[in-house]
Order: sequence, then C-alpha cells, then structure tokens
Amino acid sequence: MLFSSLLIGLREGLEAALVVSILVAFLVKTGRREALRWVWPGVGVAVLLSVAVGAVLTYTTAQLSFEQQELLGGSLSIVAVAFVTAMIFWMRKASKSIAAELRGKMDDALAVGPLAVLLLSFLAVGREGLETAVFFYATVQSAQGGTTQPLIGFAIGIAAAVTIAYLLYRGAVRFDLGRFFTITGVLLVFVAAGVLGYGLHDLQEAAFLPGLHTLAFDASGVIPETSWYGALLKGIFNYSQQTTVLQAVAWVAYVVVVLPLFLRRTAAKPALAGTKE
Repeated sequence: MLFSSLLIGLREGLEAALVVSILVAFLVKTGRREALRWVWPGVGVAVLLSVAVGAVLTYTTAQLSFEQQELLGGSLSIVAVAFVTAMIFWMRKASKSIAAELRGKMDDALAVGPLAVLLLSFLAVGREGLETAVFFYATVQSAQGGTTQPLIGFAIGIAAAVTIAYLLYRGAVRFDLGRFFTITGVLLVFVAAGVLGYGLHDLQEAAFLPGLHTLAFDASGVIPETSWYGALLKGIFNYSQQTTVLQAVAWVAYVVVVLPLFLRRTAAKPALAGTKE
C-alpha cells in the first residue's frame, strides 16, 4: 500500500501545490503581495478540513457493525475511483489553460474583496484535499491489519509534491509536467482498478452485492499475499489471492475502457511550469 498511497499523495499534492504557486506568483508579479495574507488562511483551512474528513472517515467507523463498515468502505472506495478517474482526465485536459484561468479568477476575486480571495484559495485546494481524504480512507480500508503504510506513503508523497512545486516556483528545477501527469495517470488507472475491485468485494461482504463465494481464481498457493511478491502486488494493484468473478470482471473492464481513453488524448505540456515568469 506504500507505493499506491505515495503515488496518489504525490499526484494530488502536486496539483494542489501548483495551484497555490500559480496564485502566489500572480499576486507577486502584479505587485499585490498584500493579498497573500488572505491566500494562506484559505489554503490552511482547506488542508485542515481535508485532514479532518480523512480522520473522521478513517477512525470513527469502528463503532459500526461489520456489515456497515463493509458497506461504507465499499461505497467510498467506488467514490474514490470516480474522483481519481475524473482527476486524471481533468488535469490532462486543463493543463494548458489552468494557469490562465486561475489568474483570471484571482483578478476577479481581488476586485470583489479579501473574503473572495480567501474563498478562491480554499476552493482551489479543498477539492484536491477532499479527494485525497476519500482515497486515503479507501486505501486504509484495503490495507487492513492496522498498518501505517498508507499514512506513511501519503505523507512522503505530499512532502515530495510540495518540495517539487516550490522548486518549480523558484525556477530551481525544470521538467516536463505533461509527461509526469501522463505516467502517473497510467499508474493511477491500475491503482484505481484495484481499489474498484476491493470496493466491490466489500459490498459483497456486506451482502449488498451477490457472488462473494463465486471465485474467478484462487492463487493463494501460487502467489500468497503473505509472500513479498504477493505483498508487492497487493500494495500496488490491490491484488487479492482469492478474487471473485465480479472483482475480476470489474478490474479488467475498468482498465480496458479507461486506459485506452486516457492514452488516446495527445500529451500536452502544461502551462503550470511557468508560474515564476
């Protein structure tokens, strides 16, 4: 689970950090630094809200019955898949124009007043944060066993994202963000497929969906989850040694449909890297 949670933390964190750097660079470049005092509270509130949502989802479900926990976990896993799918396509489409759009929105917010600037900052970061919170919950549920790997992975990914965004803002590093979002998008398709399969299995265990005992395969004798390679597959792709037919069909269908659609879109170099100019 370390790799998949690190990947989503890096991807979501970098998007949020780049949005903040665009807003900050615009205010600095246009000589309106005084408005920064309204940007940071908006960002801070968005981060705190995201952490609170993740904590509530993760640590309050212990009071629920097993079936209720499985029903909630499965439902939120599917929501997380929807969020991630929308996110990878949205960033691929919006990468060219997002900087100009954010600058235009900030210009409008400045004309309205400080509270509008605070709200813009909050909404710009909050969307990514809430997506991350839901995905964090889904990852923790699929990890099971009280492991801290999802939390460690998210923390490392977000820390790396903030560092990269800062270095880009300062002009210390340059790299092709379009290629970065393409590669991480492909990896996230497989991660999301695994989360989808696990979410459906949760719904089967909650007796919400049928077919819990109808297995597509049982690889426990060949690739046990307790082995290092089984743990690696589980951590990256949410591999299950006993996979139901519904899980297998959903995994394959998701990858077969989403991956070609994503790859068919021509790679474009985002305007996000130009936050300093």
